[in-house]
Amino acid sequence: MDESFYRKRKKRFEPAEIARRLRRNKGRVAVIAVAAVLAGFALFGSRGFIHRFRLEAQKAELEQKIREAEAEQKRLQQESRSLDTNKRTIEKVAREQYGMTRPGETVYKTPPGR
Repeated sequence: MDESFYRKRKKRFEPAEIARRLRRNKGRVAVIAVAAVLAGFALFGSRGFIHRFRLEAQKAELEQKIREAEAEQKRLQQESRSLDTNKRTIEKVAREQYGMTRPGETVYKTPPGR
């Protein structure tokens, strides 16, 4: 019978054979090693992709905080302008925060939660 018909036996793991193949293919091994090192730097280095993704996420978070702070600043500026010019706002703050009343008024306070 023809020998190509039968399956070939798998070779056993032999470190000497692997070392011999590596010595024979020095160029390929060097290219693969250099490519692996460059890929490692590209992914995990100080200027790598993973570091870049972290910085972009941090940037988006900080931009959101800036938008929130700007909105708070606008609200406080409007409140400040209102306290400077609007008599009703001034009266409201005086009554609520300082407990001030007009002459002849009586204030009744109820316990909280009732």
